[in-house]
Amino acid sequence: MYNLFRRILILRSPSSVFTHGFSESPLKSLRFLSTSSEIVSSPKSASLPSNVVQLKNNRKAVIAFFENHGFSELQISDIVKKIPLILSANPETLFPIFLFFKSKGLSSSAITKLVCSAPQVLKRSLNQEIIPVFDYIQAVLGTVEKTVTTIKRFPRILGWDLRISVDPNIELLKQFGVPDSNISTFLQRHPKLFSTSPIRFKEIVERVTEMGFNPQRLLFVVAVSAMQSITKSTWNKKVEVYRKWGLSEEELSLAFRKNPLCITFSEDKINGGMDFFVNKIGCEPSFVARRTLLISLSLKKRLFPRGFVYQVLLSKGLIRKHEYLFLLFESPEKRFIEKIINPHKEQIPGLLKMYKQKLMDSKDEQLHIPS
Repeated sequence: MYNLFRRILILRSPSSVFTHGFSESPLKSLRFLSTSSEIVSSPKSASLPSNVVQLKNNRKAVIAFFENHGFSELQISDIVKKIPLILSANPETLFPIFLFFKSKGLSSSAITKLVCSAPQVLKRSLNQEIIPVFDYIQAVLGTVEKTVTTIKRFPRILGWDLRISVDPNIELLKQFGVPDSNISTFLQRHPKLFSTSPIRFKEIVERVTEMGFNPQRLLFVVAVSAMQSITKSTWNKKVEVYRKWGLSEEELSLAFRKNPLCITFSEDKINGGMDFFVNKIGCEPSFVARRTLLISLSLKKRLFPRGFVYQVLLSKGLIRKHEYLFLLFESPEKRFIEKIINPHKEQIPGLLKMYKQKLMDSKDEQLHIPS
């Protein structure tokens, strides 16, 4: 703690008091706060102004507070860098925030992770900001557990004024006929979606509607999320990448309607997936457009190893070209082995072993077509 305190002292001293606006009475009985009341009585400290001595003691108390709650020196230093005024805070006003999260079922490690991800939460008023946000999310999602999951996934939501940033967008989705269950699902999984400005959010929802998505289906909100996550210029760049592989406007539109997330793939992922299926497997670009989920699969961990199995079976005449492609590449591992490898283990002894080896070597290996 001493070394950490010395490092933190070199930061610029805050010029104003760190306030929270809590209405709770101080928890004066807490044992870990004892350091804040220590009196520096050495001759050296006696010559310092009393407010400087108090500031040093307060900093020690804040650091001790974090240490007693399981924060490492590195984590404490990072928090101080992000919000230097935390050193002027009264630990008595920090404790109720931790106590609130614990009362909602967050473990000590989860609270530490939350605070490190969004230390600004320590600047929020518990009664006027944190609790209203929690209650609002719970009202939408229905349970404390789902609310905790959402906050853990996106801690910064605790710093939003949901009445301004989220409520208008939720109401808009309801006006367009999006079921409450779909809104709840996406608020829990992708809370950042609802932080979009109401004006832009309305433009996106209207565009998705014009593209023919059904508001009653979850895919509607997925499309809204996909369009919200990228800028117009990025959208145009991704469209151009697909066009270079020969996809027509109609095929591009079909691809987005089937899997809106295809527009969020990186350019490298799009090119890698298209190259694999078009040049190595021999599929038409239109085939990939109808099943863009294939592009989302990992080249190294999924496509290359299973592509090896496909080429082996094809070369031995055990399957026809382009047969079982969905089963080959989209199936979970267990189903893939049961339906593709095991039925041919007598004709090709060691096929499973070769496949497992390809999985291990896939990082450095290109797809090999056996003769």
